[in-house]
Amino acid sequence: MLMFLKYLIISTPTKVIREIPFHKGINLIVDESEEQITGNNVGKTTVLRLIDFCLGGDAKDIYIDPENKKTEYTLIKDYLTKNKIIITLTLGVEAEGNNEDVIIKRNFLSKPRKEIIREINGEFIAKEDFENKLSELLLPDFQKDKPTFRQVISHNIRYSDLRISNTLKTLDSYTTDVEYEALYLHLFGCDFKSGNDRQQILEKIKTENTYKRRLEKNQSRNEYEVLLEWVNNQIGVLHKKKSELNINEDFESDINSLNEVKYSINSVSSEIASLNLRKNIILDAKQDFEFQKSDMDTQVLGTIYQQAASLIPNLQKKFEELVAYHNQMLVQKVKFITQDIPFIENKIQEKNKELAFLLSQEQVLSEKITQSDTFEELENLIQELNDLFRKKGEYENVINQISEVETTVNELNAELKGIDEQLFSPDFESIVRNQLKKFNRFFGDISSQLYGEQYAITYSIVTNRQGQKLYKFSSFNVNHSSGKKQGEISCFDIAYTLFADEEKISCLHFLLNDKKELVHDNQLIKIAEVVNKNNIQFVASILKDKLPTELNKEEYFVVKLSQDDKLFRIENNMLN
Repeated sequence: MLMFLKYLIISTPTKVIREIPFHKGINLIVDESEEQITGNNVGKTTVLRLIDFCLGGDAKDIYIDPENKKTEYTLIKDYLTKNKIIITLTLGVEAEGNNEDVIIKRNFLSKPRKEIIREINGEFIAKEDFENKLSELLLPDFQKDKPTFRQVISHNIRYSDLRISNTLKTLDSYTTDVEYEALYLHLFGCDFKSGNDRQQILEKIKTENTYKRRLEKNQSRNEYEVLLEWVNNQIGVLHKKKSELNINEDFESDINSLNEVKYSINSVSSEIASLNLRKNIILDAKQDFEFQKSDMDTQVLGTIYQQAASLIPNLQKKFEELVAYHNQMLVQKVKFITQDIPFIENKIQEKNKELAFLLSQEQVLSEKITQSDTFEELENLIQELNDLFRKKGEYENVINQISEVETTVNELNAELKGIDEQLFSPDFESIVRNQLKKFNRFFGDISSQLYGEQYAITYSIVTNRQGQKLYKFSSFNVNHSSGKKQGEISCFDIAYTLFADEEKISCLHFLLNDKKELVHDNQLIKIAEVVNKNNIQFVASILKDKLPTELNKEEYFVVKLSQDDKLFRIENNMLN
């Protein structure tokens, strides 16, 4: 199945503002501004961002300053929302005996719900289901979860600084090597059935270790055990002193009961504190993921777009795809790490009830003891015992919590070991090696055509700081020359499309690229030749005055922008 761009339409509910048709081969988004004013924002990169937006990207990427996420381009945001701008992306699907279109529509409204447009083929799709529906239609043989749809298509959409300058590191800066491992094992056709389980186990180990570090922030487990032993000894000493006092039978019984109640109070209080700590750690992790999802990246890409559009009118990649992919990954992580919260909250509620009952008992016993004639004599002793029992409960609870964490981590590591024995077995490593050989035939061939050099992807099995093994993939130049990174990236993306077709791996057949004026004329011409003959759609933003003569033709242009005709045509369409 082949998937191509057909149309991108920008419209209001009543009129079309701009319609951009695409074709197979080279597609150029050009800035026709005069040389002295070239670099001002005309919307080249925004075209790429809008495609990304339709493929699950975040709306904020269109109007947030990518260098300062707290800065919004108010003019653009107001224009998009007040005019109820609709973005429609039509994709052409070519399959054996069945050619059909996938039509995606989105607007920028967040409320009221009835005015939100998020449709695929005329059907409204809930936000949480949008990425899965896209995956189902565009990558039908793709297994959900790990990696995510947005991760898988990240190399197809390159307009952010990170993706423009990195061949393989196409995800956000928070992405771990474990996630990159899962992504590239999938892309290279080395799918591992337990890959999703492995990532969840690693995430759980990370959370448990974070919790353990919090518990041992002041003292280690060994230190707590030493302190507990000292407290028990001191309690024994004070009990001996108390037994030597001249106290009547009832008073002794009351004192013992009070001490037991105080011990229980402190133990329960400590347990409540530990449960709250565990809950807060999970909520902190959830908040971190949500911050990554909806705040930082969105704004950063917004700024990049405005500045890039200003300096490089033909930016192609949409940050929205990155954010959408990123968001889906984070949604799965949040679901996983928050699954224990209901149990923890119920436990806290139970312990609070138990604590309230114990406090009432303490009050009754304390009032009874204070009426004794011997209370004044025992006051200091009782206070000392109370402090010691509080510490005893606290230390025992912390030690128990650390023990539970260590037991959990050991169990998870044992489970991980079983999975890793398969993942890093000679048989599976042989699969990885053979798949890379297949890919590198395409990579080397394309890089030879474009640059006269041989690029390749290799791997190594490394151990991270947590002592966990993983596959780490990297690119290198066989000729040991200093070929430009942008050339390597284009070679990789083109080669991957050809490799995926041969291996019958679902992939998009369009590549979005920004800042192609940085590529030498000869290489740009050769890229056009390669994609034109290999059934690949290569969409690039570029300054018209930087185009080589061979490509400066109307047949290659899909949209021409300038200071007098910017992408959104805001000056002509802004509501009063």
